[in-house]
Amino acid sequence: MNHMQQQSRSNNIEIQCVPEHRSENLYTMFKQLVSTVKCDVSEGDVLHCTRIAKLDHKSKRPRTIVVKLSSQKIRDTVLAACTKYNKANPRDRLHAAHLGISCENIVPIFITEHLSPVNKSLHAATRKKAKDLDYKYVWFRNGHIFLRKTEFSERILINNMDKLKNLP
Repeated sequence: MNHMQQQSRSNNIEIQCVPEHRSENLYTMFKQLVSTVKCDVSEGDVLHCTRIAKLDHKSKRPRTIVVKLSSQKIRDTVLAACTKYNKANPRDRLHAAHLGISCENIVPIFITEHLSPVNKSLHAATRKKAKDLDYKYVWFRNGHIFLRKTEFSERILINNMDKLKNLP
């Protein structure tokens, strides 16, 4: 079931921590984002933009924006462009103003793959366990969660909680 849920999200990206405004235009915000990171995405490549409900209704974080793109290749191109932009601009990483939103404070935004609820909770548990065991790297790619102890150690695929519990 989780595999099917993750497959249905394979063309999607999440844009997290974007402040909500009553008259916001999510498509325009996305166009501004790809313009900022210098990524060529045509109008036909964006199938849908929406905000999704919060998992924790008590959270003060704004609802996440999900953008459905026409292919995984375009999704990966956008993600790579955002990562490249943040690495090239460590003092001006992506924030709400890059989307045309005026804020009193600089509000950082995060662009990621759209994970299924099961994978999202597994990723959070993996990050916590990695911190406890001094693993240096945790990441996900194409819906799969990986971790690595050091830069040169072998990567470990975490695909369930049992594997996570049995980490050395």
